[in-house]
Amino acid sequence: MKSMEEMMQAAQKAAETIQSQMNDMQAKLDAIEVEGQSGGGLVKVRASAKGRILGVEIDESLMKPEEKQMVEDLVAAAFNDARDKADRVSAEEMKKIQGGMGLPPGFNLPGMG
Repeated sequence: MKSMEEMMQAAQKAAETIQSQMNDMQAKLDAIEVEGQSGGGLVKVRASAKGRILGVEIDESLMKPEEKQMVEDLVAAAFNDARDKADRVSAEEMKKIQGGMGLPPGFNLPGMG
């Protein structure tokens, strides 16, 4: 049987490993790019899987003063689409890391989903 000290050292090492994996995952998510679209591709928003907005592209055909409200709505919809895709990619990556830790399905560590 392991001593209490050995068990504490093992727990500390496991916590450090998890923290390291989480840091690696956050960096990986910030490097994965998703694109949200609206208006049939007239408005596009690029974002990292971590949710950082990288760019916005608006088709020139929408650049008319009378189209202002529609453009604003399309930009909001494209942002939401990008955020949804980022959330899905993030969840998939978190499942991979949790599976690598041997955690049971549905078990959530704080900060992991």
